[in-house]
Amino acid sequence: MSFLRLLSRNRLALAGLIVMSVVVLLAVLTPILPLPDPDVTNTAERFKKPFSEGALLGTDHLGRDLASRLMWGTRLSLAVGFAAAVAAATIGAAIGVIAGFYGGRVDNVIMRGVDMLMGFPYILLALAIVAALGPGLMNALIAVAAVNIPFFARNIRGVTVGIAHKEFVDAARLCGMSNARIIVTEVVPNVIPVIVIAMSTTVGWMILETAGLSFLGLGSQPPQADLGSMLGEARSALITNPHTSVVPGAMILVIVMAINLLGDGVRDALDPRLKSGALSRPMPTTMVRRTDPVPQPEGDGILSLRDLQTQFHVKDRIYKAVGGVDLSVRPGECLGIIGESGSGKSVTALSIMGLVSSPPGVITGGAVHYKGEDLIGAPYATLRRLRGDRVAYIFQDPLATLHPLYTVGAQLIEAIQCHHRTSTSDARARAIELLKSVRIPNAEARVDNYPHEMSGGMRQRVGIAMALANDPEVIIADEPTTALDVTVQAQILALLDDLRRERGLAIIFITHDFGVVAQLCDRVAVMYAGRIVEEGPTDAILNAPAHPYTARLMACVPELGEGRRQLAAIPGLPPVVDKLPAGCAFADRCPKAASACRSGDIALGALGPARKIRCIDPEIPVQEATA
Repeated sequence: MSFLRLLSRNRLALAGLIVMSVVVLLAVLTPILPLPDPDVTNTAERFKKPFSEGALLGTDHLGRDLASRLMWGTRLSLAVGFAAAVAAATIGAAIGVIAGFYGGRVDNVIMRGVDMLMGFPYILLALAIVAALGPGLMNALIAVAAVNIPFFARNIRGVTVGIAHKEFVDAARLCGMSNARIIVTEVVPNVIPVIVIAMSTTVGWMILETAGLSFLGLGSQPPQADLGSMLGEARSALITNPHTSVVPGAMILVIVMAINLLGDGVRDALDPRLKSGALSRPMPTTMVRRTDPVPQPEGDGILSLRDLQTQFHVKDRIYKAVGGVDLSVRPGECLGIIGESGSGKSVTALSIMGLVSSPPGVITGGAVHYKGEDLIGAPYATLRRLRGDRVAYIFQDPLATLHPLYTVGAQLIEAIQCHHRTSTSDARARAIELLKSVRIPNAEARVDNYPHEMSGGMRQRVGIAMALANDPEVIIADEPTTALDVTVQAQILALLDDLRRERGLAIIFITHDFGVVAQLCDRVAVMYAGRIVEEGPTDAILNAPAHPYTARLMACVPELGEGRRQLAAIPGLPPVVDKLPAGCAFADRCPKAASACRSGDIALGALGPARKIRCIDPEIPVQEATA
């Protein structure tokens, strides 16, 4: 999406752009507009009211036309403000880039000088500079630019420090490029967006600072008009003829507000994260826009998904991350969900309790029934009550989900007290008991550890303990063993299996690993392009996969004792979910694909009494699956 299209999505920024465009256009056209001379005095016409004949905005204490002086003063104030911003940005950015790139002694010397400048109140420093140079608009410009140089230098230095140690800069050094060339070709292009953002948010300050100096008589000198000097000249008549102050004051307000709103929009539009909606404040629950009738629950599952559909609306594209998923899990059962990255496994899990970020996530169809109650579109209070209490999550990276500034005990205590009224001492005892239940040694001491003081396996056990804190009935585990070594992974899986059998938990386990599925899961659902393509008992699917995708996914898994067996690979790539092909999404990668596979929707049909498949030509016949 272009910069202007991104900017137009922010209505306040768009309003600021329109207002500033009008103001700048009028300022540019001022010399050719039919305006009287702004400096001609006529004391006989002094203090004429606005909308008087021959004076649209009235006249000042010397009878000069306020509309003319306003237009010429606005032109001058804008020119000085923008010139000061460009000068401060150029000099400050150069200082910041040099300090950040070279580091060491150069950085220390430069930044200590910048710190000394920042130690003075900026308005007093500006007054001191003008007092030393003498009153005048050019000297005011120099003063305003000088006091803002440290702001740019410190911001750009911080960005440059991060860029200077990136791999592409190291590669440029290895290619023999000089430091000057690296700065010009590698560093500066990466800091230009930051410079533009900083300029867009500081131009308003500089216009105000220039107006302030002119108001004090240190900027524009009579009879030359700018907005600040107009205010200064009108202060003696503020009570008797307030329009002489309101006219320039209102223009300053309009300009500064428009620039600030536009600056915020420029900052967001230049941030690449905005393109994925990451800068938008997420809603407490996923947005729901269902148009079809709500499906009714089926079976005896404690948690069941019926035709669940979740999309991501990014700009003008719609990504169908989950395209109609039917799943069910019973108490004491473990259901595995497996598939390639991007197949929709995690989005399905997050959709259950409305945890998909909105924007850009939207649930567009289906239902999620917990004990017969539909959770899609349920009030936030209902979901808040169930989250972490009846339905708990174990996330993939505990280091990212555990708060680094709180001990694991404090976080366990908070998880308990959020849902149950209990004293801190009782909650702490419960936290220690939970740590023991997940087999963390010396739990009494470990409860006061911070997350970074624990190994990856220990942190994952804390995540499991947090999920178990309120004795949930359903646990959703999103690849909780991916980042762990094989030994720790086996311990975590054994722990989950023991807890499931002891407490009768229903577990939805998301994974890439068929070995994990074989060890832990009773049933398995294979996902591809946001849909279930095969579902059934774990043993049956592992021993005789029916869908071509399942068979080829399993063929990619290396097997011990098979000698030099060539590893298989699935040709091609999964389809982009905003442009899903008609018919079977796997057809372009399937060696058995026929013309019928690419026309019409292929339903998830029964393959025997306990299995389902989304394929018109399965690997095994129905009779074999039934047997």
